Amino acid sequence: MDDDELLSAVAGGDDRALRELFSRHSPWLAARLRAVLPAADVEDVLQETFVAAWRGAAGYRRDGAGGWLWGIARRQAALWLRRRGRPDLLLPSLLESSEGHTADPAEAALLRAELAEAVEALGPQDSPQRQTWRLMYVEDRPVAEVAELMGVPEGTVKSRAHQVRRLLRAALRRNDPMPDGGGR
Repeated sequence: MDDDELLSAVAGGDDRALRELFSRHSPWLAARLRAVLPAADVEDVLQETFVAAWRGAAGYRRDGAGGWLWGIARRQAALWLRRRGRPDLLLPSLLESSEGHTADPAEAALLRAELAEAVEALGPQDSPQRQTWRLMYVEDRPVAEVAELMGVPEGTVKSRAHQVRRLLRAALRRNDPMPDGGGR
């Protein structure tokens, strides 16, 4: 059975399919979670991830089980850290784990500086774009929650998130020596 078939079976309530999905995906998910969470929390977040997958399997759109599961795991990790008062750990941990792709410490430092510069392009700390970026992409909060926290409609949050992505892409593109965005 492929992953899409397993998720269809999970949506139908097949707990054997869930166990199979867990055995296929938990090792690599745990490895990625170790990069963003304290080691003691990985197993708990992994369990929360598969409980959420069980509950949400009916909404799976057959567009890649691995990416779908990682999205759930990322949200569960963010929720876990937020409940413990530590949402600030997520972004630095993600940056550190992405440095593993770069053997050169100077290149890693340059990437961090470029990211910091790109975030500065969003405006001051209290700007709507910067708040949207922090809530959605650092703390990984859903649109509805961001809208409630910011006191604006969900459509406004979506519009700001689109603007944030556009601003970040433009700022990062300015720093890219390759005009087509390649080379890294």
